[in-house]
Amino acid sequence: MDKPLVSVICLCYNHKEFVIQAIESVLHQTYDNIELIVVDDASSDDSQRIIEKASEIHGFQVLFNEINQGNCKSFNLGFRISKGKYLIDLAADDLLEPDRIKIGVELLEQKGDAYGVHFCDVELLSEKGKRLGTQYKRDAYGKLIDFVPSEEIYSDLVERYFISAPSMMMSRKVLKELGGYDEKLTYEDFDFWVRSSRNYKYAFSDRVLVKKIILNNSLSSIQYQRKNKHALSTAIICEKILMLNENEKENQALLKRINYELKWALITENWEASALFIQLKEKISSKNLRLSIEKFVVKIRPPWHPLWQAIL
Repeated sequence: MDKPLVSVICLCYNHKEFVIQAIESVLHQTYDNIELIVVDDASSDDSQRIIEKASEIHGFQVLFNEINQGNCKSFNLGFRISKGKYLIDLAADDLLEPDRIKIGVELLEQKGDAYGVHFCDVELLSEKGKRLGTQYKRDAYGKLIDFVPSEEIYSDLVERYFISAPSMMMSRKVLKELGGYDEKLTYEDFDFWVRSSRNYKYAFSDRVLVKKIILNNSLSSIQYQRKNKHALSTAIICEKILMLNENEKENQALLKRINYELKWALITENWEASALFIQLKEKISSKNLRLSIEKFVVKIRPPWHPLWQAIL
């Protein structure tokens, strides 16, 4: 059986200290049908020279943005020229373990079309390479302690973050249906998780298959800075979720998320995002009240009863 092509889109922005390691981690995979595309987002350090030199040696594709486009647009540029059945969004400060692609492909091929994403555990490293632990808690023998949701996990992803973005391998059909990443947002993972998990299952491997370097200026650290841009993107994603939700359980999961994000929006003085979160809380309360009334009416009256007109 032919091995499906996997496209790895490596995004780089001022990662001269790490980009060659990320590239080599793709080149040294035990899986041999890989397409590597490196997108440099107008780096001002020596990253472009390093990438160009590596490309001349190894023959992978390179895109150099003339101006900084951000992660979402940069990934979409790579996605549009890619051909793989599966894709990995690899930041230039992350590393793939040698079996990462092989294990992901085998599991997704085995699971079938209902599954759109494979994810795994991640080893966390400092900028100097010091081991900081793993994404999920493990005991002294390496056995997983945390419960990691998988399969149908829409509500879980709405309520809390528990997947490390670099750990994902995504099906092309999922990204194509979603139109790639939403370029109006300042970051990509939360929006992708909720929109993809609405229609597709997630497969999890209890293996540490990716290494993530924790940088002081990473996107995840910026979201807690005063007046950062991510809070409004998160509020917009929550607005999307409310439209995707189908029942009260999902609305309650969203309410927990909003309460958490509203607290941080207020702390970081993101007033526009805070206002949107408050509006969404009010909408959820109204929506939940409507659902409760509908359940009550369904129990005691047929759908043609005049009481229905009061809630339609």
